[in-house]
Amino acid sequence: MQNIDPLYFLTPVVTLGSSFGLVAYLALKRRFSLWTLLASLVSYAGAIALKEAVQAASYQAFDAAVGGNLLWLGLYFGSQTVVFEVGGAFLVAAFAVSRHRIGRKDAAGFGAGLAMWENGVLVGGTLLLDYLVYYLVLGSGGSSAALLSGELSKDAPALFYQASAALPLIGYATLERVSSLLAHFAWGYLAVLAAVTGRRAYLGIALPMGLVDAVVPLSSSIGLGRSEGLIFAFSAASFAVALAATRKERAGALSEEAARAKN
Repeated sequence: MQNIDPLYFLTPVVTLGSSFGLVAYLALKRRFSLWTLLASLVSYAGAIALKEAVQAASYQAFDAAVGGNLLWLGLYFGSQTVVFEVGGAFLVAAFAVSRHRIGRKDAAGFGAGLAMWENGVLVGGTLLLDYLVYYLVLGSGGSSAALLSGELSKDAPALFYQASAALPLIGYATLERVSSLLAHFAWGYLAVLAAVTGRRAYLGIALPMGLVDAVVPLSSSIGLGRSEGLIFAFSAASFAVALAATRKERAGALSEEAARAKN
């Protein structure tokens, strides 16, 4: 009986490694506290719960109202990310800052935390567990393997592609996770700085970054490769803009650290 190609494990492994690796690196540098990870979890989990509730209540009616128009559906999903994920990140960050739980030094950790909860836990962790179950059950043979093989052949036939056909799909899936990391880090970083400094310009820069999800519905019309390319370009641009907009903030923070080190 044919098993799934072990190459598919590359996506969750790379996703987990990059997500938890970035958080571990920042933790070793003492760039953030445990409260930062807790705040990012509250922000991300709350946003996902709100998006699920809104979509459960309105998606079918909205889809029917716009006649399945992909541009309108893109705005439907993108606007929810703007409000719930980016706006929610600022509200949670502002609350944590007001309680003196996180500060300027936690900005990078908060952004990395948002990326970790999505990529490392919700997506990467779940995907790795699914693939392990598929691989072990299919490799064991028997009636369970036959039943699972039939279900996967119908619902996820790409899992049985040859390596040459599977590699592009694996590449796109991995690229999507990299894009997610860049986007979440960018708006999480800006959300904390907006809360700490009171500069709403940072929030104004961050909010449009949530529109990255507006591209997702377009994949059925422009193709997976183009849509993932657009998402990556948007996310990379968001990351670059976040760094450029906060250049003076980082320079000031480095100067303060150097001054404290001398004293």
